Amino acid sequence: MKTKIGLFSIGLDTYWGQFSGLFERLEGYRKEISRRLGNGNVEVIDAGMVDNVDKARLAGELFNKENVSLIFLYVSTYALSSTVLPVVQRLKVPVIILNLQPVPAINYAAFNKLGDRGKMTGEWLAHCQACSVPEIASVFNRSNIRYEFVSGYLEDKIAWTEIEEWIEAAHVAEIMRNNNLGILGHYYSGMLDVYTDLTQQSSVFGTHIELVEMCEVKKYRDEISESEVKVKMKEFHKEFEVLQECSYQELDRAARTSIALDKLVEVHKLGSLAYYYEGTSGNEYENIVTSVIAGSTLLTGKHIPVAGECEVKNAQAMKIMDSFGAGGSFSEFYAMDFNDDIVMLGHDGPAHFKIAEGHVKLVPLSVYHGKPGKGLSIQMTVKNGAVTLLSVVQGKDGILLLTAEGESVSGPVLKIGNTNSRYRFSIGAREFINRWSKQGPAHHCAIGVSHISRKIEKLGFILGIPVVKIC
Repeated sequence: MKTKIGLFSIGLDTYWGQFSGLFERLEGYRKEISRRLGNGNVEVIDAGMVDNVDKARLAGELFNKENVSLIFLYVSTYALSSTVLPVVQRLKVPVIILNLQPVPAINYAAFNKLGDRGKMTGEWLAHCQACSVPEIASVFNRSNIRYEFVSGYLEDKIAWTEIEEWIEAAHVAEIMRNNNLGILGHYYSGMLDVYTDLTQQSSVFGTHIELVEMCEVKKYRDEISESEVKVKMKEFHKEFEVLQECSYQELDRAARTSIALDKLVEVHKLGSLAYYYEGTSGNEYENIVTSVIAGSTLLTGKHIPVAGECEVKNAQAMKIMDSFGAGGSFSEFYAMDFNDDIVMLGHDGPAHFKIAEGHVKLVPLSVYHGKPGKGLSIQMTVKNGAVTLLSVVQGKDGILLLTAEGESVSGPVLKIGNTNSRYRFSIGAREFINRWSKQGPAHHCAIGVSHISRKIEKLGFILGIPVVKIC
């Protein structure tokens, strides 16, 4: 899926007849920016140079027709704000203003040797990007248009990192808008923090919510052939270290449920899933829900994150993290170690096995704590190094994104057949848990590798929702 990004540059048409070669020079800069914006996930809709009101209206019509997700406005030289507003005011997408000079600084000595004040003025205008920036901001503020700046120069690595983060955030926003999230079963009764407003989830993220049934999973499961089971067993042994304690009966149960989940995902074109089910003791669906972890973990590693306990908000957080290429493993707070100043997080159920440190073990559990039945589970640790935590928070004023950056560190963990890792934060364990909890998230979060809070902040800006960064 490609994300459409709009690009246009601005200038003043009066200049072109006054300063020979200026237009061509500035057009060359725009074309280079257009080239660099394009990548495998992006289609650049380039409206060219907008230097009068008529061209501004045409550019706006083009962007509207192409349904762009984000607009880059390149200030090539001074331009009138009246040529900017018609482009963006009807589109309702954020605008990133590129205040990029050709070079870090004018070569003053060479400039002053030009002698001809006309040529000198033309040379200055080729570096005059900053002149229009406050004017555009003034108009956008009064017009209620969302915008941000990237200031620097054309070969500025800092500026291009910012630009690339904006592109990536726009692509993730597009993934979320086109995602189908399945809900299988129902909420874990009594977890009031987990409950969410599904309409608001669709409104904010654009996600389509698909309510799927346990009877459908059972139907697919009942139709499975022995050859399909053998193929799934091989996948288990390829991706997991299957402990010898895992009985063939449990592996067979898990394999059949995994195949049924794959078919459910295929039929409904699901990009994420939240599940939970209990029912009466010994019911037909208990056999499914107690054998779901291995298959859900495989799906999570295939960019279809699965959240247990019907934590829809965390399925959303996991999808965001995975779409940024950071993983996103289902987690909750396990314990605090005040001696080592770390926080332990983990969870039973599905994990993102692609971000594991070392082997991912498939282990038997004699009891699922707080849940009915027994079966197989995943035991792993998140890769040591930089990590980001993300929670989609349902607050009293709507949805916000809560994030924190830390480090997954080595040390003793609880080997109880769950995901379990140790995390250190710059503000210390005590302050972290206090600040994080104060924002009112559910007790679950998604953990991904690398520090990506800046990208998450940009995603929040594009979606029009607050982002709170703890550390």
